[in-house]
Amino acid sequence: MTNQLVISGEVVQIETLRYTPAGIPLLSFVLRHLSEQVEAGMQRRVECEINAMLMGELAEKSQLIKVGTHLNVTGFIAKRSLKSAQLVLHINTLNY
Repeated sequence: MTNQLVISGEVVQIETLRYTPAGIPLLSFVLRHLSEQVEAGMQRRVECEINAMLMGELAEKSQLIKVGTHLNVTGFIAKRSLKSAQLVLHINTLNY
């Protein structure tokens, strides 16, 4: 099965770097995406905000990301926690 998302957007909210109970660095933020897409032969304006996170070395290297930064990211979607239905984008790669 495949679970991969490639998306670009602007950082509209960011938290400070924190650490999981296992000591893994974690950086959470919200990414706003705006684009024009074709659906059923019609142009459609797409707007969404996605909760996203970086973990490990990538989180540490990305501490300088600020609100307003435009990113191109690739990652996968997973539930925030075992008991949550809310989805979060776990980012594997990012480019400014």
